[in-house]
Amino acid sequence: MGGYAIKDAVRTGVQEIDVAMAGRDAMEAHIAREFPDAEYRDTWVWFQSGLNTDGAHNPVTSRVLQRGDILSLNTFPMISGYYTALERTMFVETVDPASQSYWDANVAAHEMGISLLKPGASCAEITAGVNAFFEDRNLLQYRSFGYGHSFGVLSHYYGREAGLELREDIDTILQPGMVISMEPMITIPDGQPGAGGYREHDILIITDDGNENITQYPYGPAFNVVGG
Repeated sequence: MGGYAIKDAVRTGVQEIDVAMAGRDAMEAHIAREFPDAEYRDTWVWFQSGLNTDGAHNPVTSRVLQRGDILSLNTFPMISGYYTALERTMFVETVDPASQSYWDANVAAHEMGISLLKPGASCAEITAGVNAFFEDRNLLQYRSFGYGHSFGVLSHYYGREAGLELREDIDTILQPGMVISMEPMITIPDGQPGAGGYREHDILIITDDGNENITQYPYGPAFNVVGG
């Protein structure tokens, strides 16, 4: 709900904060309708544009969107303390060839990483697989942080489960029923063609023979060049 509200709000001349509030308001109103007896707290949106996307969780600003801007959509609905997230790369109206190349590479890493989420695989093994994918394309130096994490009852005031992080130092073995994200990100430095942060994030449930992707929002250029 928040992602689609943000997509509808994006256009040139609009401030980041206005887009973020549109997404937050849509989620909070929907949560209130679906859960009328709940208490409502800590549903939020981080939405960045241009070089503000260099870290996907940078603060929202009053920067005005411009044609060709890279965008980072980050929605976080919090329902009864249960944390979920949607994160997407987007562009305003058009995407240049250098940016398209980086975006396509990050989407491919995302899809490859999802294919590795199976029972019996370790967090470290999955991380090594995505690292190798980026290294083969000379992009590993642009990686920002780990590739995924657990979900559950938590908030941004305290930490999530450290034992289910897709990092090199975590040896936890995936098991059916676990809930985990796949969220590769690369950041291209200021001054280079395609500068900015590219990030996709889906939530997946580990099944007996693979995973189930429960994020119902498309990723990639075909859907996320918006505002025209």
